[in-house]
Amino acid sequence: MPRLNVLFVVSECVPFAKTGGLADVAGALPIALAQRGHDVRVVLPRYRVTKKFAAERHPAPLAVPVGRGEAWCSVWETRFARSDARVYLLEHDALYDREGIYGDAGGAYLDNLARYTLLSRGALRLCGALGWVPDIVHVHDWQTGLVPAYLNTLEAGSPIGAAASILTIHNMAYQGWFPKSEYYQTGLGWDQFHDRSIESFDNLNLLKAGIYHSTLVTTVSPRYAREIQAPEGGEGLDGALRDRGGDVLGILNGIDDEAWNPETDRHIAAPFTAEDIEGKVACKAALQAEVGLPVDPDVPLIGLISRLAHQKGIDVFAAALGDILSLGAQVVVLGSGEAWAEELFSRLSAAHPRFRAYIGMNEALAHRIEAGADIFVMPSRYEPCGLNQLYSQRYGTLPVVRAVGGLDDTVDHDRTGFKFEQLDADTLAQAVATAVYTYHERPEHFRLMQYHSMTKPMGWGHASRQYEALYRLALAHRGR
Repeated sequence: MPRLNVLFVVSECVPFAKTGGLADVAGALPIALAQRGHDVRVVLPRYRVTKKFAAERHPAPLAVPVGRGEAWCSVWETRFARSDARVYLLEHDALYDREGIYGDAGGAYLDNLARYTLLSRGALRLCGALGWVPDIVHVHDWQTGLVPAYLNTLEAGSPIGAAASILTIHNMAYQGWFPKSEYYQTGLGWDQFHDRSIESFDNLNLLKAGIYHSTLVTTVSPRYAREIQAPEGGEGLDGALRDRGGDVLGILNGIDDEAWNPETDRHIAAPFTAEDIEGKVACKAALQAEVGLPVDPDVPLIGLISRLAHQKGIDVFAAALGDILSLGAQVVVLGSGEAWAEELFSRLSAAHPRFRAYIGMNEALAHRIEAGADIFVMPSRYEPCGLNQLYSQRYGTLPVVRAVGGLDDTVDHDRTGFKFEQLDADTLAQAVATAVYTYHERPEHFRLMQYHSMTKPMGWGHASRQYEALYRLALAHRGR
């Protein structure tokens, strides 16, 4: 197959900056595509947090139209640790040198439209400065939703304007709403301020612009691609997605199966494999000791790693927790989010002998929970794809998930985990009880489920081949 030039324009990317799953995809998929022989380049802002990474500064600055003038950026170049794929960081301290990525404790930054207009127009201007023309421009979520619009308007007729564009939606809940009075920031003409472009209820919606202007739209799981075309899951944009019809496709995320590998994981107490899980017993004992739970191999240990947020069903988990603990299980929680949940779990952690909670995010502890737990809980209201259920299966920790989005696509009930439909405390508790019963009363079946979950392919190899086929389909749509 011919080599493709692929440009990723992203607002976050592992290891440089991360708030969620978008960063994991942006840090893994380019590497997988580069391994398949494509010339892949990634552009993101040079936030304060990214400045700790070594990079080489380009000698010439980059002028980028923003609003009624120009913003001048420095361009820094680096590489991924395990790939030759190039990463470009656009530096503009007035917009990017801040403590947060999208906002701070006071909420979203008020100038986010200018910040991500600069990224979107800057990435395309950078291609011109480099003399490198992409065949595919792959953008992600609302922060880069303007890029396909620029390809169809401001860049129309230029070599870059001939590129096909892919918009991947990681979470429909975040759409990039801005007041009409800020439209000038985008540089788009008023001919684009209409219902089948960027306009929505007489304001701006950047995700909507991306949906209508991109060559193809993808989401991070097949079921989520269907869910967002219905009013219940579309967050007001289901009509726009239905307008695109067969151009909306779902491709499951993969995981970094080098970083999340129980055979080589440097964070865990002992290595183990699907064929020999003795090391998992040691990991469980080490985790119990680390978090201050009684070290007992016969007690099922349940893990939860999550944003403590409504989307994740954390309120339902809290309501079910008493029944779950009454099963005699131990529970360990890692996460941060809504204040009531942090306070409740912290208080319970200090009082209950079989419950521990750690508020915040700790990557090493997350690995140890995945390796040491027997069962993992994900009671999400919606879940575009989800990664923790994949990590859990990789480590033989059987997930109990609500059958929505990517959770439904990636967990086979009674084979690699347990699924439930109704989201309420009783149903969740019953699903966990089924997992605990299987652990105690059907140990051979539980062990077989662990084997099935650990041996299923979950890396980016398969997903990268699907994206490669998608890129060629997009080029065909574009008439190239």
